[in-house]
Formats: sequence, C-alpha cells, structure tokens
Amino acid sequence: MPFPQIDRDNLKIKSLKDRYSKVNIERDHLTVNSKVKNFKGADAKLLKDTAGRIKKARKNKKSVMLTFGAHSIKNGLSPVLIKLIEDGWVTHLATNGAGIIHDWESAYQSNTSEDVGTNVKKGEFGIWQETGFFINLAIVVGAYEGLGYGESVGKMIQNECLNIPDSRELKDAVRNIKNLEKSAAAADLLFTINKFSLASGPMKIYHPYKKYSVQAAAYRLGVSFTGHPMFGHDIIYNHPMNHGAAIGRTALRDFLVFAKQVSNLDGGVYMSVGSAVMSPMIFEKSLSMSQNLFIQKGRHIDNHYMLVVDLAKSTWDWSKSGEPPMDNPAYYLRYCKTFSRMGGTMRYLSADNRDFLINLYKELNKK
Repeated sequence: MPFPQIDRDNLKIKSLKDRYSKVNIERDHLTVNSKVKNFKGADAKLLKDTAGRIKKARKNKKSVMLTFGAHSIKNGLSPVLIKLIEDGWVTHLATNGAGIIHDWESAYQSNTSEDVGTNVKKGEFGIWQETGFFINLAIVVGAYEGLGYGESVGKMIQNECLNIPDSRELKDAVRNIKNLEKSAAAADLLFTINKFSLASGPMKIYHPYKKYSVQAAAYRLGVSFTGHPMFGHDIIYNHPMNHGAAIGRTALRDFLVFAKQVSNLDGGVYMSVGSAVMSPMIFEKSLSMSQNLFIQKGRHIDNHYMLVVDLAKSTWDWSKSGEPPMDNPAYYLRYCKTFSRMGGTMRYLSADNRDFLINLYKELNKK
C-alpha cells in the first residue's frame, strides 16, 4: 500500500511580486569590464595556461565546457557568461536546478534570491506562483516538444511565450503507439492542461529583463545549455504544476547532451566553477560512457584539461601529490577528488567566481 503524501494542491501560494529578494540583476550585474581582483603569481600563470588551452581547443573544434553553480547567476555574472558564448569561447554551459531558477527569475522580474530562513519559518519558502507555474509548465511543454530542461526554459524566456497544443492534438499523440515516448509526454501535458484549465494557443509570458538570461542567450545562439536538477532540491517542486515525469524526460535528455560534449573533450577544456556535487557527479559518468565508446573503436580520451574553481583554499597539491589519504579532510572534497580520478590534467584554483570569469574573459581577449 502506498505511503501517504503531502498535498501540494492545498498550499497557499503567493505571488512572486510579494516576495522580498536579495538580488536585483539590473542593480547587481557585472560585465566583462567590471573591476575585480587581479591574479598574481601561480594563479596568474594558471589563468594564462587555461586561456591558452581554450584558444587551442576552439581552433581544433574541441569542446570547451563551463559548468557552474547557482551563485554565478546570483553574483551577477550573467552578462559575462553571455559574452563567453557570444564570442565563441564556450561550446556548452551547464548548471543545477537552482541556476535555472535564478536565471529565470532575473529575466522575469529582475529580482531573485529569497530569504530562506525567514520564509521557511513563515511557511513561504519556495511557494511562489509565477516561478513554480511557469518553469514547471515550460518543462512539461518542452518534454512534449522533445527539448531538454535548460532548452525548455531558455526557449520560453527568449520567445516570451509557451505554445499550448490543442487537446485534440494531444489525444491523437497519446493514441500513437508507434512513438510511445512522445505519447507519454503528450499524456503528461494533457493532464496538466486539464488540471489547470489552460487554453490552447500561444501563452504570452513577458520577460522584460531577458537580456540578462544566459538560458535565453544560449537558445538564441544555438549553444547547448543543460540543466541538471535533483528531485526535491529546487523550489519548483513545491508547486502543484510540478510534474516528475516531465522533469525526468527533460533532465535525462540534458544529461545525454552534456555527455556528448564530454565525448569531444580530448584536446578540450572543462571548467567546473562553484559546483561541489553536481558537476563532478555528472562528469564522471559522462566520461566513463565516452571512454567506453572510444575504447570500442581502439581510442581513448587522455588529453582533456579540467580546471576546478572554488573559494576553499587548497590544503593539498592535486597536481603533484595524487589523491590524499582517507584521514585527510581534502579527501572528502568531492569537487577535487572526483576530477583527480578522471585522467587528463586537473588543476585547482581557489578564487571567487567573479574574479575568475571576468579575468578569464580578459585573458582570452588579449591582443
């Protein structure tokens, strides 16, 4: 017998406009010309080496991947990330579910990042109508359209619209046993349309600040931007619009798109910025699959460069000392330990993401 569940349909959901937010993207954003701390000594040398490897990778049509945690968005770095893809330096962007949300909220209302402690006490944390309604709906629609998690949201922001299919179209798709995956996605969308009494046709959703959206820019430029959520980790799970099957379809597609980019990483560059768990976890599985396919063809991925960037000071020389013993606290730094096991060349840089990304852009564009 199934265990009882909480009923999200009974939640009192407030409008996003009533929420206090700590970050305003118009006020707090940075650009590639913002003044930040300059690197010196070994850090400057590492930055220069990384930029050189990126230039070589792009010349040779190899992947340059940038995976980042949500703080890169909350720290106002969206314009810098957008410039990196506009100028062709980065071939793939990836973030977690929170990164997707902060990027969307910034595009929709310019404000993001709520007061977690205060709002949990009031029973309001993450229970916001627009964030939960529109992001979840974009994912359900995107799953039907065969899109990934990040692409579904990016398309909504860029087009400022979601196209809601007619129920007759969806019923026909449900009956199509020749394409059971789309049939199941059509059933999910039909259920959502009926539950929320959604009208068919274009649903306009204005995003007045979409120039700050990395997801929208990636969609516009045809650059893959993947979202890698974990169930229950993000505030959109609080809303009754949330649909687990659609999350699964779109997130799985994004994982496989991410893995495809990893398969082109021999001679390429992978940067993991402020992502303690998500980035190393999806990378190791993607590299393993890629190696499996390469080995079947008598090849191997060995010339990949991985730069891990985080605030914590390094107490272990990952470039020379190998993996630390289990009684050393450094052993439990997943974002270093995992990448140290991945072959190729792994380096660690202790830096604020604002300092790193802006300095990297400047280094890449030096004459």
